[in-house]
Amino acid sequence: MARDTDVQAWEPKGRYRLTRVGVTNLVKPIRVRRPSGEVVLQPVIDVFVDLPPELKGSHLSRNVEVLGEGVDLSVRDPVTSLEDLCQRLARQLLVRHEYATWSQAQARADYFLERKVGNGRTSLERYRLIARAQAHREDPIRVRKLIGVEVVGISACPCAMEGVREIISEENPDLAGMVDQIPMMSHNQRNVATLMLEVPEAVELEANDLIDLVEGQLSAPTKELLKREDEARLVIQAHSNPKFVEDIVRDILDAVVHQYPDLPDDTSVIVRSESKESIHKHNAFAERVTTLGELRS
Repeated sequence: MARDTDVQAWEPKGRYRLTRVGVTNLVKPIRVRRPSGEVVLQPVIDVFVDLPPELKGSHLSRNVEVLGEGVDLSVRDPVTSLEDLCQRLARQLLVRHEYATWSQAQARADYFLERKVGNGRTSLERYRLIARAQAHREDPIRVRKLIGVEVVGISACPCAMEGVREIISEENPDLAGMVDQIPMMSHNQRNVATLMLEVPEAVELEANDLIDLVEGQLSAPTKELLKREDEARLVIQAHSNPKFVEDIVRDILDAVVHQYPDLPDDTSVIVRSESKESIHKHNAFAERVTTLGELRS
């Protein structure tokens, strides 16, 4: 009798369903159609399906095949976004893994936008795109997708700033009336702010808009190219707008509520802010996980 070489279909010792089985850190070039023209992204992609308790293993090569087919398709028909690619992959994963009831594709990629840096100069600034799609085997297949951005900017500490004001006022009484009128010295941090929105498949969001929204809630942006005067003006901007990590998260939440009044209440919202501290050896972190409906109420 021929030996059964389909090891994945063997009976496992422990009959437990597994939530996610798949492959991670796949890197492929993807053509994306953007408002300003086509760009090529090189996302890092993870793909998963669930595994029923009666199967020993998942057919992992199918995941790589699905991704390869998605890349080939993007050459002929560029995707409109990274989350669009994830949608395609999540649907195809359910087609190829007939035993799965759920699939997930997630991707992250560097992304560049041209920004003004002073005196008419521009610089290509780096951001991070985050995308995810989850497909559920229903009739028809139901998909929810996530679009997110990661923005690096500056946060200036308001607590240290007030402490500096107090000390200067006490030690220099003649300056007491002035210190409240001008930005004061403080320690500042490189802040990494993240916004992610999970929406139904038919809802479209523009990543550039999310980047602008997040960057606008930081004390100031960071720039790759800065001449001496540009540096000074950026420092003044940051210290004129001091914020805790908590302030940044709350300001992003408030901006989302006002900028997207038409998104459904069940839109999932994840906002994070992490400051890479300059005078401490630790970092400061804040996060809110919620829905638009909860924020509106």
